[in-house]
Amino acid sequence: MKQFTKNDEGFVCSNCGKAVDRLKYSSRDHCTNCLCSLHVPGDRQNACGGLLVPIEVSQNSKKGYIITYKCQKCGKTHNNKSADDDNFSTILKVMNKTYNHLSFRK
Repeated sequence: MKQFTKNDEGFVCSNCGKAVDRLKYSSRDHCTNCLCSLHVPGDRQNACGGLLVPIEVSQNSKKGYIITYKCQKCGKTHNNKSADDDNFSTILKVMNKTYNHLSFRK
């Protein structure tokens, strides 16, 4: 059974360098600007440490926008709900598959 470990701390994004504030209503786990995350221990229970890049966004009538990530290090995929303060332009770019022009570290 997965155990959820709450982690709502601010951080500096490893991909775009933006300072990201706490979410305040749940665990903050991705950048509000570029939507990237890290494959680290916590609610994802993984110590890979790779960069999780958004590869798809879908809309769920109950949960809102669901971001699908792919780890650039181990290749695993992971889904997560978007946050209220996520950059909506970035969400739309991923939904429209036009996210390719942004650079991501490998």
